[in-house]
Amino acid sequence: MLLALWSFFVRLMPGFDSRCKEANRMTKTKKSEFSPDDFVVYPAHGVGKIMSIEEQEIAGLKLELFVISFEKDKMTLRVPTHKATEVGMRSLSSPDIVTKALETLKGKAKVKRAMWSRRAQEYEQKINSGDLLAIAEVVRDLHRSDDQREQSYSERQLYEAALERLTREVAAVSGTDETHAAQTVGDVLIGRAA
Repeated sequence: MLLALWSFFVRLMPGFDSRCKEANRMTKTKKSEFSPDDFVVYPAHGVGKIMSIEEQEIAGLKLELFVISFEKDKMTLRVPTHKATEVGMRSLSSPDIVTKALETLKGKAKVKRAMWSRRAQEYEQKINSGDLLAIAEVVRDLHRSDDQREQSYSERQLYEAALERLTREVAAVSGTDETHAAQTVGDVLIGRAA
């Protein structure tokens, strides 16, 4: 069955066999910048921890995969080691970037005069970019103090997603728990309103 599937792909897609051999070669030769027990940021899911590096055979190819656990989401993700940086996986931000992100929160909200659906798309893209400064911009722009109008449901969903991503990375970089990081971020946001 696998052999038939393999020959089907080889005939269907010229160069498939050579690309697979290239992927195998890259998996074995390319030294990764990530290792087990490292905290990493995966753009679509936020901060996770590399539990191990395992080999799996998929369609006759041996692939080396990072096994990343997102404990809070009760999710495990497997990412090919040779594709990790290509899909946007990165190490945690430096303390300097975290400081810049917290400074971003102190700024004045920048709300464009576009339709909400367009702004929501832009916020979603920023959240899923994995860029801590872009995520901080979303938190800054969507944060509402007690004296401001209430957020719509979709605004609140985006705000909470961005706040959670920001808080998790601040916690991982500073080596504290999420509660302490949330307090730090909250204090900055409250200080901005005062």
